[in-house]
Amino acid sequence: MDYERLVYLRQHHPAWLLLAADSAPLVVGFLHRCFIEPNVRTIREHDLIVKLDDYLHDVRQLVGEDAFPRPAAEYLRDWTSDQRGWLRRYYPEGSDEPHFDLTPAAERAVRWVIGLDGRLFVGTESRLKLVFDLLSEIARGSETDPEVRIAELQRRRAEIDREIEEIRAGHLRMMDAAYVRERFQQAVDTARALLADFRQVEQNFRDLDRQTRERIAAWDGGKGEVLEEILRSRNAIVESDEGRSFHAFWDFLMTPERQEELSALLERVMALEEIASLSPDPRLRRIHYEWLTAGEATQRTVARLSQQLRRFLDDQVLLENRRIMELLRSIEGHALAVRDDAPSGSFMEMDDTKPTVTLPMERPLFRIPVRAHIEEEPLPPAPQDIPVAALFEQNYVDKERLRRNLREALHEHGQIGLEQLLERFPLEQGLSELVTWLSLAADDGLGVIDEERTVHVTWTGADGRMRRAEVPDVVFVRAEVDRDGRAG
Repeated sequence: MDYERLVYLRQHHPAWLLLAADSAPLVVGFLHRCFIEPNVRTIREHDLIVKLDDYLHDVRQLVGEDAFPRPAAEYLRDWTSDQRGWLRRYYPEGSDEPHFDLTPAAERAVRWVIGLDGRLFVGTESRLKLVFDLLSEIARGSETDPEVRIAELQRRRAEIDREIEEIRAGHLRMMDAAYVRERFQQAVDTARALLADFRQVEQNFRDLDRQTRERIAAWDGGKGEVLEEILRSRNAIVESDEGRSFHAFWDFLMTPERQEELSALLERVMALEEIASLSPDPRLRRIHYEWLTAGEATQRTVARLSQQLRRFLDDQVLLENRRIMELLRSIEGHALAVRDDAPSGSFMEMDDTKPTVTLPMERPLFRIPVRAHIEEEPLPPAPQDIPVAALFEQNYVDKERLRRNLREALHEHGQIGLEQLLERFPLEQGLSELVTWLSLAADDGLGVIDEERTVHVTWTGADGRMRRAEVPDVVFVRAEVDRDGRAG
């Protein structure tokens, strides 16, 4: 933290520029309201302009109509410029409307301002216990002496046995309300900080993608050299501590058992009286689905890097073929120029070509072709009365109608389960419509199917009888619907 480094950060770092800007209260307040507080990752340009117009109107009511006179769209362009770097403007795959997301630097600045107010309740005991547990875990995991590790495991087993005996004797130790609230607050802070970590990891991969494009655009040598350099940079990030930690987190979160366990823990903790008295954000129940959405965005960034490498190879092959054709045409032109006055003697030399050797045992043996045997037998006569009514009693399910219903439901919620969706839009065409809902999630990629968890769906058939089906649970995600070009 020397003086020259601090001067450079003050002049160029987006977080410092945001805190030092005259409009910092406006920018920080708006970013907190639209992104941080509701845990929203991306917002469409039209929606963000509407939100900023409303926010500017509220601010002008407080400080005067002359404050912040520029239009909302102009402010957004300024905040996404290279001189600011507080918002990222990009086009998602399959969408022609730009979207906005916070940059990691702007999020750090906003969270630093949030921490200036302090807290009425500071959980020091839980943090001390967390530090103690982390140090103990490091010490146990790095111990090389088997006897020491066995002794530690035996000591922990003895403590567990004593606790079991105490419970059997009727001495059940419970956490007091203050300790429960303290640990819950710490868990909430860590859960929300994970979204910021996702933004930083995605930004690192995005920087690598940008550097890759710059190298490819300016490269005029062999493609083997640039590929070696690019793959070395990619492996450096993937194999780094941050990359390994992200992939381990992603593998852990993608396990269906872990997702179900986390959902059950959230429901159980949120139902406690001590937690309910804090009036927690109900969206915390679905925080792991927000992690999935953020993780998928990071994975798509890595996929774009692979596509860029493949496109580079295709372009290089096209350029090499074009160069070969130019050389051939040059040779043909020179041959035509000396056609009437051919030079005497040897005027061109060529290295001897490689001989082609074909060994006898490499040749395939003759095989008698298999001929199909066709038996000519008359077809049996068809029955006179063939029921054809079944051909005209087919059900057609309008997928577009289901898509519209899904978009309407996702306007109010970021994710919605199949059971809640069918409560709002009951099945009108029975099993055919239910299969179409599953097709939207599986074939069109608009939802996530949990094979380990099932739900019961009921409907009334055409004959008036109640029908019941047991199907895997499906969670439809707004980000998947917005990314789909047809449903966006």
